[in-house]
Amino acid sequence: MGPKERIEKEKAETRDRILDAARELFAEKGFEAVTMRQIAQKIEYTPTTIYVHFKDKDALLHEICDRDFSLLAQKFVSVAKLSDPIEQLRKTGLLYARFGLENRHHYRLMFMSLRPEPTPELIERKKGNPSEDAYEFLVMIIRAGLAAGRFRPEFKDPELIAQTVWAGIHGVVSLRISNECDPWVKWPAAERSVKTMIDVLVNGLVREEAARA
Repeated sequence: MGPKERIEKEKAETRDRILDAARELFAEKGFEAVTMRQIAQKIEYTPTTIYVHFKDKDALLHEICDRDFSLLAQKFVSVAKLSDPIEQLRKTGLLYARFGLENRHHYRLMFMSLRPEPTPELIERKKGNPSEDAYEFLVMIIRAGLAAGRFRPEFKDPELIAQTVWAGIHGVVSLRISNECDPWVKWPAAERSVKTMIDVLVNGLVREEAARA
């Protein structure tokens, strides 16, 4: 590795450390409560070092969200290869939940915290692109299921179905993240809870023959 490549590698590693520290602090304390100085202190950098890489706290958060939502969308690549939309729906729910439970700081910041509005550039790049936008990927699956007549006739709105499924699985994940240490609740294995929620949602939405399958 030459000097130029080594410098670029060190820059990338520094940037990653800053992002990881900021993600953890934002998830724990809330975006508004965290300062750039606190982020620097966490990784024993000077505030000036942080500003070399990010012009302000909003820019830092936007990059975290861009990376994390892209990482989530990449988890669904294998789902796109499945031919049955109901099977795709089940698999997507399971992978989404695993992502949240295995990446708790990511999930808290992505779905359990207030965030600034995304930049117009980010919206333009991700909106309507299932490979970049996990929500659009879910809606695409629902539309395929509707086109194939797999859902009950009373359910016709793909956005409503997608948001209902999302809300149910998010409920399981967020409960486990925020309340798993509750001594008054006997929690089953997390994946069992997730699969039960997916069964309840899918069986309630699809036609009887699809549910049995």
